[in-house]
Amino acid sequence: MLSENILNYYQNIQEPDLLPAYVETMNPFKNAKTLNYASQFYQKFYHDDEKRFICFGINPGRFGAGITGVPFTDPLLLEQVCGIPNDLDKKAELSARFIHEMIQAYGGPIPFYKKYYISAVSPLGFVQNGVNLNYYDIKGFKSMFETYAVSQIKLQMKFGLHESVAFSIGKGQNVKYLNYLNQKYNLFDQIVPLPHPRWVMQYRLKRKQEFIDEYLTAFATYE
Repeated sequence: MLSENILNYYQNIQEPDLLPAYVETMNPFKNAKTLNYASQFYQKFYHDDEKRFICFGINPGRFGAGITGVPFTDPLLLEQVCGIPNDLDKKAELSARFIHEMIQAYGGPIPFYKKYYISAVSPLGFVQNGVNLNYYDIKGFKSMFETYAVSQIKLQMKFGLHESVAFSIGKGQNVKYLNYLNQKYNLFDQIVPLPHPRWVMQYRLKRKQEFIDEYLTAFATYE
């Protein structure tokens, strides 16, 4: 079952080597409570052998996947939308809100997760002085993360995911790095960039529906 493969992957996930001393790696799966909630999520939505398309975020943040173990899902959405009660601090997270509005527009969590698996270029998050840190903001990231990122992608591709296309959640540094890795290692036939949810919610909120539609149109093109 896909759910078992995903959970086995996260339970045994390795942290990247050679990180600068100021960078703290955030591995939510070391927390028994988080692992329990993530297990419920994956067993609910991925308990089959259907092939999925993969979507790559940047890396988990402190208020979303960093505490729920579920990409782009805060504790509030995990309970109210995904149907998994939890005793985590019910704070809303901007990127998670956008992604779940998009998922609702797609048809809801059941049909969406039946076809899509969300991960990240770095499936573990990073913190500097208690603040979220994107992998590409770490000095020397390009060479530092190359072996790690490719190995994590290949491990997840063993789940039986589509190789025809991958989606980058982010049109800036994230897709640039994904394209670099893809050209060098031939991971997918193509990478399709999508606007990052935080950029939409912070700077283009009035055009939110336009960007939700962009996601839906891109997905429909390749399904």
